[in-house]
Amino acid sequence: MKFKTNINCGGCIKSVTPHLNNAAGISEWNVDTDNVDKILTVVSNGITEEEVIEIIQKAGFKIEAAQTE
Repeated sequence: MKFKTNINCGGCIKSVTPHLNNAAGISEWNVDTDNVDKILTVVSNGITEEEVIEIIQKAGFKIEAAQTE
């Protein structure tokens, strides 16, 4: 799953890391801070797109599903 976010620096990544690492159903994730859309990629192990969005919003960041091509 891919999402556009405003997670744009190491400090931001540090802020969301405990939220994502503690979420059930995520096998791996990363944020491409070099991409203009700050793409968060999540490899699901059962988590839904809505649950990922909720986790990031609770962490204080903006997130929306990225359009896949």
